[in-house]
Amino acid sequence: MHKFPPAIRKARRSLGILAVVVLLLLSLDIWQVFFSGSTFLPKLALDLEGGTQIVLRAKSAEKEITSEQLQQAVAIIRNRVDSSGISEAEISVQGSTNISVSIPGTPSKEVYDRIRSSSKMDMRAVLLTKPIQHAAMNEGSTHAGSTASAAIGDKNATRGSPKSSEHRKNIPKTPHDTSGMIPSPRPKNGSDMAWITKYWRDRFDSHNCKDNAGDSTPDNLPLVVCDQYGTTKYLLGPVEVSGTDISRAVADPVSSHFAGASIGWGVTITFNAHGGEKFKDVSNRLISLAAPRNQFAAVLDGVVITAPEVRGVTSNPQITGNFNQTTATALASQLSFGSLPVSFEVQSSENISATLGSSQLQSGILAGILGMILVVVYSLFQYRLLGLLTVSSLICSAIVTYLVITFLSWQNGYRLSLAGVAGLIVAIGITADSFIVYFERVKDELREGRDIVRAVDRGWSRALRTICASDAVNFLAAIVLFLVAVGSVKGFAFTLGLTTLVDLLVVVFFTHPVLQYLSHSSFFTRKYSGLNVKSAVYRGRLMTRDKSQKTIAERKAGH
Repeated sequence: MHKFPPAIRKARRSLGILAVVVLLLLSLDIWQVFFSGSTFLPKLALDLEGGTQIVLRAKSAEKEITSEQLQQAVAIIRNRVDSSGISEAEISVQGSTNISVSIPGTPSKEVYDRIRSSSKMDMRAVLLTKPIQHAAMNEGSTHAGSTASAAIGDKNATRGSPKSSEHRKNIPKTPHDTSGMIPSPRPKNGSDMAWITKYWRDRFDSHNCKDNAGDSTPDNLPLVVCDQYGTTKYLLGPVEVSGTDISRAVADPVSSHFAGASIGWGVTITFNAHGGEKFKDVSNRLISLAAPRNQFAAVLDGVVITAPEVRGVTSNPQITGNFNQTTATALASQLSFGSLPVSFEVQSSENISATLGSSQLQSGILAGILGMILVVVYSLFQYRLLGLLTVSSLICSAIVTYLVITFLSWQNGYRLSLAGVAGLIVAIGITADSFIVYFERVKDELREGRDIVRAVDRGWSRALRTICASDAVNFLAAIVLFLVAVGSVKGFAFTLGLTTLVDLLVVVFFTHPVLQYLSHSSFFTRKYSGLNVKSAVYRGRLMTRDKSQKTIAERKAGH
């Protein structure tokens, strides 16, 4: 049996790996089309498709709203939108009191509620709880008990974001009759049963969760509220930890202490220094109390989003329970981005048309096609038949990039903007540059007198270092731009980084293997192959020599 050279076998493996990657991406796209209701076209951003504009009006009864508060609110709302998997949203301050939120396409109800949810979140100790009878028949109202945690366990794990749109219209007023609200003497802490005066007991007993709205009381007084499903009502103590003390909350897989395997999902909370100390003091007090007084509730927009039992003393708790990845991520988003510096009300919500439209997209696509044609013409002129390898590599790169963008568009909410299209056009030059570096390195080796097989191998080892260095710089620039930029500039940075990785993939697993194949064939013996000895050896740049002189490559070729 004829045995192929090691280089050919290696080239076959590389091409096989690339084929598997392409087939996998194509399979994922096909699966999304048939089972997830998507299409083979990527979603378009606000500037190309249009979407929904929500105008939020800030309100504050205590003091004048500052520009710093509005800018902080813009940052938090942007984080809420980004955590929902929506890209290319535009969020900006309008005037002295308004914030405009423009989202591509039509946002889901969950996203809509998350954007316009209330600005205030805090944490309070639980004094009393009681199940609500009328909610027993509601779909999705029952919750499994929590698993044990090193620090904190969620007794009723959240299943989604609060239904803010339903209960904001029923926000209750602070009761006018304040007699009996403050016990005398004043209780020692938020868990002190002395808080349960006749006044608070009566309010707790009479409260129902039909409108899912709780009391509105000062932070230094108890609060009667319900959970977000209307299944349980709570009497909570005064505020002990503010939502602004949360630095971040992250959804993480929870591992078993014994086997180390993942047993579900949880939410890890990181406080600032002040909040961490306060939570540690609270957990030290609650851990020794009986249920339900060992629970610590997080209240957002007048509802309890989670009320976990404290299982340990810590300043960085982890909430565990009957979470999956989706519900854990939703709770983490609520905890991280729940508190705004001021309150907001929805002033208007309307559909908006594309700011640029399909004509600009067509112009961008035309620019990309013209750029591709120029690269093809240059490659064929400079490298003759070898230029066809450049064309094939560009087509392969375009296919991989398109499949990845389409998959991310429907799976992760990525939307292609005009800035993203610009990044794709720039990528044509980046990809072509890699091929030019490689081919010129091979030419240099031919000029040194090496045969085509050795020239390809040595030229590749030298070119790969240059290509990796160039792509590393481009990718690093894309990362920095993505991290510091906002809005559509992120789209440019994303496509630039993506195409840089695709360029490296195609050069390593397609261009080089194909050139290895060709070097072991008779392809380069042809006059117009692009890498025969005569075409590779030139008569010098900015230098002259006698026509009778021959290079080593020419002498070895018998010329």
